[in-house]
Amino acid sequence: MNLSLYAVNAFLILDSTGKRVFAKYYSPPHSKEGEGSIFQSVKEEKTFEKGLFEKTWKTQNDILTYDGKLVVMLTVMDVAFYIVGGMEENEIMLYECLRSIRDALELIYKYIPDKRTILDNYDQLVIVVDETIDDGIILESEPSIIASRVTKGPVSEAQAIVSDFKEMGFMSGLQKARDKFAETILKGSF
Repeated sequence: MNLSLYAVNAFLILDSTGKRVFAKYYSPPHSKEGEGSIFQSVKEEKTFEKGLFEKTWKTQNDILTYDGKLVVMLTVMDVAFYIVGGMEENEIMLYECLRSIRDALELIYKYIPDKRTILDNYDQLVIVVDETIDDGIILESEPSIIASRVTKGPVSEAQAIVSDFKEMGFMSGLQKARDKFAETILKGSF
């Protein structure tokens, strides 16, 4: 049994003609050159994508095996989302990851993502995928958290403290303010 966090080999979005809209292939960062990756060239990747599209576009199967890999698929409007993993991976976990990416995109775009919307907002798609999957490790599966990370701008330390106070009750906020004030006095920077 392979107990590894590196569950995802690839995340793909193909349009209704089988052309690549988005593709990201993963290999563990500690693997030797060419050892962990599933394909050695872009030509091999595109051949895999073409065959995968031909097998899956007209079917209703969400989970299947193709070319010795476990593939999970969701068709949305005129695009198909795919996650490719090893045969030993948990298909439910991969499916949840795929749904969370799709749902996060729906939250960000305010409607169901189609090819045009994805291409118009490609930068947000890249961030959503990066917030969900890192080097093949699934980091997050809650769409609202993923969407909030994508839409939230950088926060300064002062803004973070103010937002912390807003989230606290009055008494705990007052206590935290006292602690910060005491810390500032002890540092001698007041």
